[in-house]
Amino acid sequence: MKFSINRQAFIKALNDVSRAISSRTTIPILTNIKLDLTDEELILTGSNADISIKITLEASDTTNQLVIDTPGGITLPATFFINIVKHLPAETLTLSVEGLQALITSGSASFKINGQPVSAYPKLPELSESKSLKVSAAQLVEIIAQTKISASTQESRPILTGIHLTLDGNQIKAVTTDSHRLSQRIVTLTGTENTEKTSVIIPAKAFNELQSLLDGQNRVEIKLSANQAVFVFGKTTFYSRLLEGNYPETDRLIPSEATTELQIDAAALSGAIDRASLLSHESRNNVILLTINGGQAQLSGNSQEVGQVNENLTAEKVTGEDLEISFNPDYVRDALRVLQGKTVELKFTTNLRPFIIIPEGETDNKQLQLVTPVRTF
Repeated sequence: MKFSINRQAFIKALNDVSRAISSRTTIPILTNIKLDLTDEELILTGSNADISIKITLEASDTTNQLVIDTPGGITLPATFFINIVKHLPAETLTLSVEGLQALITSGSASFKINGQPVSAYPKLPELSESKSLKVSAAQLVEIIAQTKISASTQESRPILTGIHLTLDGNQIKAVTTDSHRLSQRIVTLTGTENTEKTSVIIPAKAFNELQSLLDGQNRVEIKLSANQAVFVFGKTTFYSRLLEGNYPETDRLIPSEATTELQIDAAALSGAIDRASLLSHESRNNVILLTINGGQAQLSGNSQEVGQVNENLTAEKVTGEDLEISFNPDYVRDALRVLQGKTVELKFTTNLRPFIIIPEGETDNKQLQLVTPVRTF
């Protein structure tokens, strides 16, 4: 096996593939990166058993400066190998393999590192029966960004660590909840054939890694099978295992009517929450209070050890009944950060029921954040 390649193009591909590689694995060879060289391309693979990333560098792409001498394959320790490539002195590098030892040369520098055979590396999953659709990368990034914030980080309920993705006709619906808050995003696809209804639960951690790879991409093909989701874009194929189990029914959690509504500039509300949080984060329960009285809205935070803060909010519109409701400021701030639109609407029923935050004018819950209030008595 022997090839030479542009070092910067190689580093970019290695960095992307390494997102799937973990130093903490029960399968030692998964700390390696796999290199497969054919007559026409170099294929890099990284995996941690939950997600796998495969990137193809083609000799026909002149930016790669890939010159193939002898096809072959090897797996190399990912951390050492990537660090070596990053520190090489010249614009290009040459890698040649004799047995299970790789010789890496660049300029006046040369390294030898030991590898393992590609035959010992687990095979990537093959999709027997799968459903497929295409979506713009921008839409997929939006779906991930607006829902991952509510995925649970607690492994006690593994199903809640995922994003529940439902395909129905020409719509994608994504929902997450950690039982304290909920995020929902519904996107209508254009130029896509109606798909048969299907739903899967993809680990939010996997979606987080996927999101970081989508920058600058155009279209993404999504393939779903019984236990795998595969995303294909550019020269990259991203594999994720699915979570097993039934996701909770979340539609019933979303209130259909409101008795109190607050319409306000998102940045102004976020700033007020930041200020109230300066004290609430010092208290044991991290709670702030929203008071709506006589058409006016006020935010307050309190810490027995430090003191208290009160701020009158400049709302665009306040309607309905008076209300006092306490909530975790971090949840609302996260919701405001990911919602699109300068103005948001907060809709309340009672001080003990969940309330929703939506962009101004949203009527069918396509962009929705739900927060459960905190009992303070």
